[in-house]
Amino acid sequence: MMRTRPLKVALLGCGVVGSEVTRIMTTHADDLAARIGAPVELAGIAVRRPDKVREGVPAELVTTDATALVKRGDIDVVIEVIGGIEPARTLITTAFEHGASVVSANKALVAADGAALHAAAEANGADLYYEAAVAGAIPLVRPLRESLAGDKVNRVLGIVNGTTNFILDKMDSTGAGYSEALDEATALGYAEADPTADVEGFDAAAKAAILAGIAFHTRVTIDDVHREGLTEVTAADIASAKRMGCTVKLLAICERAEDGASVTARVHPAMIPLTHPLASVREAYNAVFVEAEAAGQLMFYGPGAGGAPTASAVLGDLVAVCRNKLAGATGPGESAYTRLPVSPMGAVITRYHISLDVADKPGVLAQVATIFAEHGVSIDTVRQSGKDGEASLVIVTHRAADAALSSTVGALRELDTVRGVASIMRVEGE
Repeated sequence: MMRTRPLKVALLGCGVVGSEVTRIMTTHADDLAARIGAPVELAGIAVRRPDKVREGVPAELVTTDATALVKRGDIDVVIEVIGGIEPARTLITTAFEHGASVVSANKALVAADGAALHAAAEANGADLYYEAAVAGAIPLVRPLRESLAGDKVNRVLGIVNGTTNFILDKMDSTGAGYSEALDEATALGYAEADPTADVEGFDAAAKAAILAGIAFHTRVTIDDVHREGLTEVTAADIASAKRMGCTVKLLAICERAEDGASVTARVHPAMIPLTHPLASVREAYNAVFVEAEAAGQLMFYGPGAGGAPTASAVLGDLVAVCRNKLAGATGPGESAYTRLPVSPMGAVITRYHISLDVADKPGVLAQVATIFAEHGVSIDTVRQSGKDGEASLVIVTHRAADAALSSTVGALRELDTVRGVASIMRVEGE
């Protein structure tokens, strides 16, 4: 039997995502009510610019006083889609204090301060759900937090930023340089006017922190995530990857150490074999590959951003939170019982692709090989080409620690016969 009194929802932010949330709540009100067991009513929408025209958004619900909205004692659920750290953090904690549960799409805030937010939710008997904070419409947070709760996840490897995947895909498929591909992404609306958060890896790093924390039941913040962007990736790097039967992707990689005593979280460009499922992820799509002890290998794929896909994830969380409200219960909170340390990047072990500009004369390869051997880095393959006194060495290593590779490169730069290190890229997904 359906309850007749509606559950009241406050919406913070009414941009691309917030407008879609409003539209879906309005056009699918009957379906949502049937799925929840009670009607849901949009009780207020907090915005910064009340005079902006918002098609389909009831003007009488719009307010600029977000604090007053979340302090209303009759609000059951607050949906936060304004982003950033403040005022979002204060508004969310205020909502908890006044009895509301929260659904958020705020990856930056959850990655920076998730532990405190979860603690505030628990202290007030409220829910904190944030499926939309990672990979848009792709169900990922809930499967990791609930479906795989009885399993042991060892690795999460994914493409979690559509803008960077679009850029790298265009570089791979057309031979374009980074700047040209970025211009196309901007023209098509995939890249913001200021693309720094995407191309420098900040967006992906926040998502990696969230995924690592959930997957490994430990606290990981964005400050724990090693981050490299893709601005230094060149057409030559893409071509080298092709010669190896690989493609280049900006990956978020979260791993449990083999001894189980620590975890790592990192974001950086990497070559992956064309045979790996992530290699076929094109355009602005996202995909995440999860490796669990009992479940084996799982892949989650779909649109990772945009108003409608992100709103889909928000509404999924809204249904779950409202059901909990009706049942007088809360869903899963923070699980950080393992308290595993996050190892630095220097401890990460992987393969490397290194391009060196060297003098074209006898003995150079022997000198270079000696440096690798002295630093404990084993060489897998070498390709050499050159003319007119200049040459190029392309070396692919066996698995080695990042710290060992860094010291190797430092020693190579000291050789008179090494003119420069053209590029260094990790090789993943094998």
